[in-house]
Amino acid sequence: MKDHDPGTERPSGLLVASYNVQKCVGLDLRRDPARTMAVIGELGADLVALQEGDRRFGNRAPLLDRDRLREMTGLEPVPLPLPGIGGGHGWHGNILLTRGAEVEQVRQLVLPGLEPRGALVADLALEAGRLRVVAAHLGLLRASRAQQARAIVAALQEGDPRPVLLLGDLNEWRTGPRSSLRLLEAELGRSETRVRSFPAGLPMLSLDRIYAAPRGLLGRMERHDSPLARIASDHLPVKARLYLGQVELDPPHAGPSPDRGLP
Repeated sequence: MKDHDPGTERPSGLLVASYNVQKCVGLDLRRDPARTMAVIGELGADLVALQEGDRRFGNRAPLLDRDRLREMTGLEPVPLPLPGIGGGHGWHGNILLTRGAEVEQVRQLVLPGLEPRGALVADLALEAGRLRVVAAHLGLLRASRAQQARAIVAALQEGDPRPVLLLGDLNEWRTGPRSSLRLLEAELGRSETRVRSFPAGLPMLSLDRIYAAPRGLLGRMERHDSPLARIASDHLPVKARLYLGQVELDPPHAGPSPDRGLP
């Protein structure tokens, strides 16, 4: 299939994003959920993976008001088969927000490692087609990230064959032989795009990632760098166009995506 030519018509496809909201605490040390939701609204995305979306300690209560979020962004949290601790909307802080998606199945993964980490695996039916989405937040320790990447790859291989999207704060900027990204890229294909998203005030590290398979499913990744996003969290959101239904379902490790930009 031919790549989309943005000079001839408005780009099609879904806009997807990943955002570590740092429990709604900004660089000014203020907890401001309304500000966080405003940044999510700025994205205009159809699907957003959030990290650190619930309180980490105590009752892990939700930080984002579902009704206000819907009003501001049009997005809804994917319902969890097992309720979050303390009524949180997420699983180990991971929240998957969607617009107009039918949720076929959601699995909550407890990822191995010394820190409490998890991932959501959601099978969605969208107008453009079916999609398996993994929303994840990997650990700070290299050995833990390797274990967690293996667990995610194993989860991706379960279920029916369908396009796959992985979004999250992978806490990995290294790309060498010991990088956990190598394990993920063996399954999903290598991403040619690295976007510096951390720290938000002066982005230097590419911690936040988006991968998709098969080849051609994902356009070029970019960071959302607005004045509000620069202060609302220690991470900037990252985003990309997903061209679901416009490519053939090839093996997941078919290779890197073409470099297609956002509108």
